[in-house]
Amino acid sequence: MQRLGLVAGEASGDLLAAQVVAGLESRHPGLRVEGIGGPELAKQGMDCWYPSESLAVRGYAEVIAALPRLLRLRSGLAKRMLDYQPDVFLGVDAPDFNLKLEEGLRSQGQKVVHFVSPSVWAWRAERMAQIRRSVDHMLLVFPFEKKLYDQARITSTYVGHPLADRIPMAPNRREALLSLGLSPDDEVVALLPGSRADEIKYMARCFIEAALELHGRRDRLIFVLPAAGSQRYAEVKAVLAQFRMPSNFRLLLTEGKAYEAMAACQSALVASGTATLELALFKRPMVIAYKMHGLSYHLMRRKALMPWIGLPNILSGSMVVPEFIQDQATPEALSNAMFEQLRGLESGDEIGERFIQMHHELRMGCAQRCAEVLAGIESDDRGHG
Repeated sequence: MQRLGLVAGEASGDLLAAQVVAGLESRHPGLRVEGIGGPELAKQGMDCWYPSESLAVRGYAEVIAALPRLLRLRSGLAKRMLDYQPDVFLGVDAPDFNLKLEEGLRSQGQKVVHFVSPSVWAWRAERMAQIRRSVDHMLLVFPFEKKLYDQARITSTYVGHPLADRIPMAPNRREALLSLGLSPDDEVVALLPGSRADEIKYMARCFIEAALELHGRRDRLIFVLPAAGSQRYAEVKAVLAQFRMPSNFRLLLTEGKAYEAMAACQSALVASGTATLELALFKRPMVIAYKMHGLSYHLMRRKALMPWIGLPNILSGSMVVPEFIQDQATPEALSNAMFEQLRGLESGDEIGERFIQMHHELRMGCAQRCAEVLAGIESDDRGHG
């Protein structure tokens, strides 16, 4: 393989794709990678035509507002990708953008692989027809997805989750605390309101209010809020400026250092998404919350197929950690759940044991498996050429 086309949406997609590209480059020295990516892919030498952040839109109402820009971007990208003529095109996550792009590329004879299945098991099961038109091969990160794709007669491979390979089985909490300038004896709660601008808009204030309420009941806590990059840092800082904090309230706002915060904390308040899985792999209890535009929530709720939104609960098939969605996600409710969870940790860590088992199930050498599948697809293509 000499050329790979790639589109990775958002910070999580950038992180996942960078690990796959690293695996491919070890197998194909001199590999050219071009398309849409973020800072992690840039570190791997990718030529990023546009930043991953340009695809960071969630919910129906928000997508409608951004639709003209996204359509122009996708049209221009498709033309440029066809001129580039990669050996394989790899779409990473961002299904609302990628699947239609992939369908167009595939109709022009481009070999297409998609990494990270849309959540067809959670909502919008009708997407399977779109996936069948759009991809030659789906790379699956969760074991239960394979049965669904076999039933739909879509070629797929379970490759494990790259984060399970990256995150150590036994995180070093002491080292993480020291890297944050904290003491090994400090009691830490991580606040993770999300990596997108609209997640900060809808959840940052609620998370901070919940932290303040929790501080009133457990004032020795230190809260760590890692912002995803300079833009999110500025947005969170602006939210914090609206509060008058008690003199003994300790909140550490960092630019980056999310993994240090996860490793250092005893528990976390987290927005539903990839961060919930990362926390589970760090073996940390959490309270999951999510808020969005009211119209988006109304439409998405009608199509929901599962009783949970958090990946740790979905993978466990039960409510392992509490979830609060939309109007349920009040500062008081979140604070109460965090307080009870912290108190429960003092009598044992059953959640941690469950997450250790989950980590073993997801650790499969994902980057190498992806590289093998992509190389096999390229070989098949040449064999039929």
